[in-house]
Amino acid sequence: MKLGALAALMLLAGPALAQDAPVPEPQDYHGEPYRSAVPATLSGARVVDTAQAIALHDQGVPFIDAMPRKKRPDGLPEGTIWNAPPHMTIPGALWLYDTGYERISPEEAERLAQGLSRATHGDKAAPVVLFCRSDCWMSWNAGKRAVQLGYTGVAWYPEGSDGWQAAGRELVTADAP
Repeated sequence: MKLGALAALMLLAGPALAQDAPVPEPQDYHGEPYRSAVPATLSGARVVDTAQAIALHDQGVPFIDAMPRKKRPDGLPEGTIWNAPPHMTIPGALWLYDTGYERISPEEAERLAQGLSRATHGDKAAPVVLFCRSDCWMSWNAGKRAVQLGYTGVAWYPEGSDGWQAAGRELVTADAP
C-alpha cells in the first residue's frame, strides 16, 4: 500500500519536476511554442535580472522590445475595420516587432539590423538590452541574431515587461510600427 502511494506521488510530481529542469540552449532559433520555459543562458550575451535591467535602463542603455505585433484576425468579414490593440512596453524601448520568430523575412532581418544600429549609434560594442515577456523566446531569438550580427554588448532580459511591471515599474504604449 505504501509503495502504491509513493508511485502515485511520483507520477503527480513528475510533470512539476520536469518543468523545473533547466532548458538547454538550442543550436538554432526556437520556434513554437514561443511562450514556454527559456534557457538561463544566451551564448555571446549577458543575462540580466530585473534589478540589473532597471539599473541599465536608469543609466540610459537602449532597450529593444522583440514582441510581435498583433495581426489582423483571420476570418473578419471584408470591410471590417480592425485596429490593433496598443502594445505596452518599457519606457524608451525601441519596438522591433516580428524580429524574434524562428524564421524571419529579409525585411524583418533588416528592421532588426537597422534598429540595433540606430539604438547603439553604430557601435557594435555598445550595451543594448533585448526583451519581450517572461518565458518568451522572441527576445532570445532576437538576441541570438544580434550576437550573430557581431554585437558584443548584448544583454538579454528574460523576465521582460512582465518582470518590469512586477517590480512596480510602469509600461507605456509603444510607438506605432
